[in-house]
Amino acid sequence: MKKRSDTRTPIPPNNDADWEGQRRCVIGLGERSFHKSYYPELRRRIDDLGQAQKNLQDQIEFIRQLIETIPNPVFFKDAEGRYLGCNRAFEAYIGIPRERVVGALPSDIAPPDLASIYEEADRRMLAGHYVQSYEAKVRFADGTEHDVLFSKAVFFTRDGVPGGIVGVMQDISPLKSTQAQLDYLAHHDALTGLPNRVLLADRLQQAMVLSERRQTLVAVVYIDLDGFKAINDAHGHVTGDRLLIALAGRMERALREGDTLARLGGDEFVAVLLDLKDREASTPIIERLLQTAASPVMIDRLNLRVSASLGISFFARDEDITADQLMRQADQAMYLAKQGGKNCYQVFDNEYARVLRNRHHCIERIREALAARNFALYYQPKVNMRSGEVVGAEALIRWQHPEQGLLSPHKFLPLIETHDLIVSIGDWTIEAALQQMDSWRSAGLDLPVSVNLAGRQLQSSGFPEKLKIALSQHPDVAHQLELEILESAALDDIDEVSRIMAACLDMGVSFALDDFGTGYSSLTYLKRLPAQTIKIDRSFVYGMLDDPDDLAILQGIIGLAESFRRRPIAEGVETEAHGKALQRLGCELGQGFAIARPMPADQIPYWMAAWRGRRSA
Repeated sequence: MKKRSDTRTPIPPNNDADWEGQRRCVIGLGERSFHKSYYPELRRRIDDLGQAQKNLQDQIEFIRQLIETIPNPVFFKDAEGRYLGCNRAFEAYIGIPRERVVGALPSDIAPPDLASIYEEADRRMLAGHYVQSYEAKVRFADGTEHDVLFSKAVFFTRDGVPGGIVGVMQDISPLKSTQAQLDYLAHHDALTGLPNRVLLADRLQQAMVLSERRQTLVAVVYIDLDGFKAINDAHGHVTGDRLLIALAGRMERALREGDTLARLGGDEFVAVLLDLKDREASTPIIERLLQTAASPVMIDRLNLRVSASLGISFFARDEDITADQLMRQADQAMYLAKQGGKNCYQVFDNEYARVLRNRHHCIERIREALAARNFALYYQPKVNMRSGEVVGAEALIRWQHPEQGLLSPHKFLPLIETHDLIVSIGDWTIEAALQQMDSWRSAGLDLPVSVNLAGRQLQSSGFPEKLKIALSQHPDVAHQLELEILESAALDDIDEVSRIMAACLDMGVSFALDDFGTGYSSLTYLKRLPAQTIKIDRSFVYGMLDDPDDLAILQGIIGLAESFRRRPIAEGVETEAHGKALQRLGCELGQGFAIARPMPADQIPYWMAAWRGRRSA
């Protein structure tokens, strides 16, 4: 039986390859042999293929345009390191058209040294280091040399095989320049261009290492200009800066090659001298520095001249000392040169260092004693020697030392005269004296008290305000407080001190000039400082009975007190004869061992009772 043919519509092919084969079949057999139901699907598939190809071409063009618009140079290489293409920025940077770039090796278009760097980097990347960044110096088409950062990555084929390299170049010269400027500013003084403290520390450390290796000495020279502040104040900061620049250049030229001159700030410099055979080898250099600093400088027709005080410390091989210690030693020696008259140099002395260490230790012990309340006030009465009236008492500080027992003020106060701790001690003394007066008043005893005041405390910031607060807490005895200022104290600004004293007088306190006659400004202080009382120094009182000169000085001081309407009181009244002689000269007030020794506060009432009984008898 004859088999019936299948007249159903065939199923269209389901992939492009099948369609392509059938399309060829249709072309070969003619349209009459191809079933007409295939036409729409075949046409649609052919159109889709055409659109996909166009989309691909559009994407390729978009990527090409995108790469062209990138401002940084971009390039592509194949797996053999040959250039496949680049953008316009790459052409502009290397100055070679892309027609010559495509197909070339790095050695064809780059200098040999750079080409070898590029090729080695490419080999490493294709061997497994798929991403790399490195810097290189590149000479651009305009002839300038730039620092360039190369960022490269490997791209792969569909089979996962490295197909080549894409790279981007970035000119980092501006960044490098900025970084170099910041690094320079971090290590150099902005005004003079000299190394600053940071770079100095590094240079000094290197010098010490080199000294140990070569068995030579290093000298650290601390330089402080004398008289610069006066020029700066008189002619302005611009002139002062120009003077510093000129002197910095001169002093730097006075050093040897390899030595370092640094500016610490203001008018302070430090020189580091290397490879010295011995200490004497530094002398010619130090003398040149002195001469250079003292040479006149012409600025805008101004003939400016300063000098310098130099402090020198030395570092030798195997010394157990740090760079910071060397700097401190040189600084300490410089202050000695200042005290020695300036325009000179001083070499650091180990004995002086020992004294400083002891002083520092003592200061710390005093600070601890204040915190632990190991200080106490003793009181020495002051009387009218003619009438016998007790007119007050002087508060005298004592230190109850844990090892040395009770110490008088001359044992420890001189150590802190120039230290801020003297201000804290003074504040405590005023507060303790006010509390004691309040306590006596509550017990029925009204006794004015005088407290010694250091010049540093009087001139310290906010002293009147602090005193006002202390007095406000003891209003009943505020008017009984007297502040004694040493006539020999260094008062920097008499006008300012006078203003401070006037403000304190308005609060009800009074002032006395202590140890009068021993300083160098007696008449100036007497004329300009509003002190009501003059305390005659004990040294004149002690010798008045035997020394005509001391007697003459006493007569002069008492006469001055009368002329300036001040009240005189004599210290150091050791005998009854001293008291009678003072009364004959016109000084009725006194204090001293012939009257009473300093005593604890709780003994004052008993002494006063005994004193009154003795006088009445």
